[in-house]
Formats: sequence, C-alpha cells, structure tokens
Amino acid sequence: MSSSQAHIARYFHAGAIVSLISLILLCVAWELVLAPLRPGGSWMVLKVIPLLLPLRGVLKRDVYTMQWSSMLILVYLAEGLVRATSDASHTSMLLGWAEVALSCVYFLCALLYLHPFKKAAREIARQAIQKASQ
Repeated sequence: MSSSQAHIARYFHAGAIVSLISLILLCVAWELVLAPLRPGGSWMVLKVIPLLLPLRGVLKRDVYTMQWSSMLILVYLAEGLVRATSDASHTSMLLGWAEVALSCVYFLCALLYLHPFKKAAREIARQAIQKASQ
C-alpha cells in the first residue's frame, strides 16, 4: 500500500470507528431515553450487544473483523429502515433514519478500507496460480 493509499485508508478507518461508536450510542439512547418502546426503557437495548463484539477488532484495524462486521451492520440497516418507515412516533422515525445513515456510513467506510487488502490478496492468489501452473 502506498503512502497516499495508507493516508486515505486512515480516513476510512476513522469513519468506520466513529460511525460504529455513534451507532452504539444511538441505539442505547434510543431504547433507554429518547424513544423507548415502553416508558422507562426497553429490553430492546440489548440489540447493542452484537455491535460491541466487533468494536475491539475495528479499533485494532483487524481486516477479518472489518469483513464480517460489514455484513453484521446490514441487520441494523434493515432494522433502521423498518422502524423509520413503520414506527408511529415521529422521534422514533427520525432515530430510525439516523440508524440507517450510520449503518450506511459504516458499511461504506469498511468496504473502502478493505478494498486495498482485497486487491492485494487477489494479486497474491493470481501469482500463486501462475507459479503453480508453470
């Protein structure tokens, strides 16, 4: 990876970190304070637990964690879309759209961060196939 690619990758990594932590905080605040399903908070706050699992790996720039967490985040994208379009509360609808936005930002940042690594892995595989066929 060239120095300019590494510099750009840092921005995508930072975007992934900020959006993941923001999504965690949003979900906790949503289900406990801002618009819980039941007054006083909801057990729906437990939906944050799967988001905590990749946090350490994302902070450490673990490629494998970034890969599987980019698939996990799609669950939160779907939940945000459902709640943004079906909840009766206006606040809950806005929070759903915020969840959609943060999920999209994380997904895009993770994919753009991983792109150079995937490209390098394809090149190594291509070279190995060429070497084996000779």
